[in-house]
Amino acid sequence: MYLRTLLEVKVRAKIVKEHLRALVLASHCLTWVSRVSRRGLKSNERRLEVMRIHTFVIGSVLALALFLFAQKRPETAQPGGFREVVDLTHSLPANGFEKPQKSGYRLETVALSERIPTSQGSESQASESQASEQFATRIDAPARLRRGTWTVDQIPAGRLIGPLVVLDVSASTKSNPDYEISVQDIATWEQANGQIPLGAVVMARTGWGSRWNSIRSYRNADSKGLTHFPGYSRDAARFLAEGRNALGLGIDTANLDRGSARKSAVAQYAAEHGLYLLANVANLDRMPANGAVAMVAPAKVAGGATAPVRILALVR
Repeated sequence: MYLRTLLEVKVRAKIVKEHLRALVLASHCLTWVSRVSRRGLKSNERRLEVMRIHTFVIGSVLALALFLFAQKRPETAQPGGFREVVDLTHSLPANGFEKPQKSGYRLETVALSERIPTSQGSESQASESQASEQFATRIDAPARLRRGTWTVDQIPAGRLIGPLVVLDVSASTKSNPDYEISVQDIATWEQANGQIPLGAVVMARTGWGSRWNSIRSYRNADSKGLTHFPGYSRDAARFLAEGRNALGLGIDTANLDRGSARKSAVAQYAAEHGLYLLANVANLDRMPANGAVAMVAPAKVAGGATAPVRILALVR
């Protein structure tokens, strides 16, 4: 960091030096023009000739100064020592995935029911069950499942940026699509990387993001229509909320609860404890386990329980 700063100072000093040289040259030229003009201008033609020379010299010096500035200007560096900005967002489908009538992102206002929705919709209103099948990257506010809590536009801005932690469980999900991220997975991560920082945005990389372009593979439904994809366990969500003060939880699947779950226990717990949820997160395979910073930018929908979101990761 120090060497980069020193290099920038040297480059800027060189630019200033070049500009000073151009100004000195301009000064000499103008002095010469003035001397010529004082030798006794005998005619209007002579005066016009001096004015033309004067204009030409000034224009040439300005052009030279602009050229030097363009050639010597240093490249823009990422702020704060970050080497890369990675977009963790899938594009919002304008016409759905395979058929125009099947999807398209639909904003959902605060649920009018206190009932707990399920991945299959057996205990929820139709509008809630459809929310689990929105495949654009989205944010679910606590108000989606609990009255009187934050809606999307009420989530404090300070909670939308924080250290990014990525729990990689992709090896475990290859043989078990119903895998649930456990407290043991978190303990294993901390053994390798140190304690999860307080106030982090925690993401689970299950490897499901590679299926995102196929709605059939992404839902992974069986012959009875029951979906199968990984999620968090309630104990893991509780540990991250109470033990590590996580701001939000994210995953590269359609829901934080596993696809075959009968009840959305994780989403319900998160709502009760003020955590927002991020689903259908992209590019987690490009993320380090820790050290990056997450910036969560949801559409500020007044009274919205869920909304599309842009997630950026600043990588050191």
